[in-house]
Amino acid sequence: MNNYIQTYFNPDKLAKAWDVIRTDFLAQTGVTLYITLMATLFAILIGLPLGVLLVTGDAKGIRPLPKPLMSFLNGFINLLRSAPFIILIVVLMPITRAIVGKAVGNAAVIVPLIIAAFPFVARLVEGSLREVNPNIIEMSQSMGASTWETVFHVMLPESVPSLITSFTTAITTILGYTAMSGAVGGGGLGNLAITQGQQRYNQAVLIAALIVLVILVQVFQSFGTWLARKSDKRLKQ
Repeated sequence: MNNYIQTYFNPDKLAKAWDVIRTDFLAQTGVTLYITLMATLFAILIGLPLGVLLVTGDAKGIRPLPKPLMSFLNGFINLLRSAPFIILIVVLMPITRAIVGKAVGNAAVIVPLIIAAFPFVARLVEGSLREVNPNIIEMSQSMGASTWETVFHVMLPESVPSLITSFTTAITTILGYTAMSGAVGGGGLGNLAITQGQQRYNQAVLIAALIVLVILVQVFQSFGTWLARKSDKRLKQ
């Protein structure tokens, strides 16, 4: 243990770590937040309607779709969800290069993040919508509401607290993915931890990056939990 401390936490290593923290951490934290929020936004824009489609188009849904189409959608989502993110980044490099003009960098890493995250978001949305009381949906339909009226005026409003919780889970997961993206040239705290920490054998930088990431997760999680409670009508009765 003493040898470990002397090797990785000696005054020289700590001084270099402090220089990195003082000069780079604030900017790289901003990069991490930018990548996370942009990827989450587009993952929700794709995953939310896809999750609605999975519920409404189900055989027992309010607007059943052809079974082959639903099987394809479910299989496609499961396929993307099963791919390890670090491998997905590499596989998607040609697509990323075609979209943003390069395969590495802050803008480039957002593309695989979106593709990795939107199937996850779709499943979270699907789970949230399936929690809605079916009696409320049946009542809406009996009053002559169309499919989309039922979705936008009943299903989505009734599932708002659960959706907020789901989106909070998504953003914290994507935040973790951004750290892995540093292994293939993505910016942010993950890249800083690898280039300034691991590759230079400076454990203090790694630990500092980990602490900042944990704090960010806690902030997102606490805010999401608070917002979900504020939007829950049952807690206001």
